[in-house]
Amino acid sequence: MEELWPPPSREVADAIRSLCQRLLTETDALVDAFARPSLVAQNDPALLADASLVEEDRELNRSDLVQWLTANVQQPGRRVEPYVGPRATAYINDLVSRDIAPDFAGAWHVALGIGWRRWLEECVAHCAHPDLLVGVLDVTAKSLVQYALDSVAALREAGLAAAMGNTDAEGIALIQLIARGAPMAEDLAEGRLRYRMGRWHVALVLWTDDPLQADALDEAIPAVRSAAGGRNALVARASATSRWIWLSGEAVPDLYHVEKALATTAHVRTALGRPGRGLEGFRSSHQDALAAQALVIRLGSDRRFTAYADVELIDALTKDRAGALRFVINTLGPLAEADPALRQALLTYVQCGFNTTRAAANLYAHRNTVERRVSRANDLSAVKMEDNPAHVAAALLVLDIAPDIVATGPS
Repeated sequence: MEELWPPPSREVADAIRSLCQRLLTETDALVDAFARPSLVAQNDPALLADASLVEEDRELNRSDLVQWLTANVQQPGRRVEPYVGPRATAYINDLVSRDIAPDFAGAWHVALGIGWRRWLEECVAHCAHPDLLVGVLDVTAKSLVQYALDSVAALREAGLAAAMGNTDAEGIALIQLIARGAPMAEDLAEGRLRYRMGRWHVALVLWTDDPLQADALDEAIPAVRSAAGGRNALVARASATSRWIWLSGEAVPDLYHVEKALATTAHVRTALGRPGRGLEGFRSSHQDALAAQALVIRLGSDRRFTAYADVELIDALTKDRAGALRFVINTLGPLAEADPALRQALLTYVQCGFNTTRAAANLYAHRNTVERRVSRANDLSAVKMEDNPAHVAAALLVLDIAPDIVATGPS
């Protein structure tokens, strides 16, 4: 790439190299600082609503950060060429196929502001001499701004290339329109997608946390089709690491066999929406599934299969992770960090309508054992079950889904 400013002095170059080496050990914390604000700045609801795409966007941020820091370790203060690798290219392809057009320039503007503030702090802390500080800031300001401009240009070029080579864009774009709530005639949607709309639908989101295991998603789809018992199925490639599936039928689908089949597929996680009828049901069930996926990722849960109907209350309680943690701690007190068997006994007891015999049967435990655990759990809980069973049950459900939330604290 053409160099646009003179190289720094050896002293300035050594300082830049040292600063970048130090910050390379803090990349996760740096990405945490600007990933969410830059995501919001992209101003695209479809991107914000899809947890798999959000994860890919975060990985793109991390890749950009590591690229600049690493390049400045090797050639301090020089122009840095953006790297759009295979994972970033796949992410851009997915955005184009779904007619998602994020404001990359706006995202970079926000990320650059946050990143520059952190860089200033590091420079001031480790560049004792004023002339050295000025020299470092002068050359790195040029490098960072030019890197942002070059990166936005590279992303746009990748988007154009993806648009020219994407043969499935029309079908994905139509699904995206329906999912967003755009007016659509059922017969038009059926003809374009070859999927029956005037029936009951249930939506699933399949995803993997490991991009290297993306093939497992496509291997799971035949298992879903087979277990669905001949129901009409629509499958869409939502991203490199996620697939959207809809199953339809004249009656509300029973997904017991689907869940059982997915339980045997390695590396694949599933979120399930509530059933709905017609175009609106197609849309609402999909939104439910996306919300269930986002909940699981937001809370760091390792659940393999999550039905939104089972976690709707928890979704509402945990939109803010820090608020969810406060709620759990304030409600359960010492019970939040006690033996999980105590929490499970109390939760099961509440879910069984305060019936010890039923709870014991569900837990495969002796009735006396359950009584002791329930009593001990209630003693530890800050809010007593008899005072506010709804709050206690909700807090226990949060921990049931995300048992590490108390240990890890707010992210």
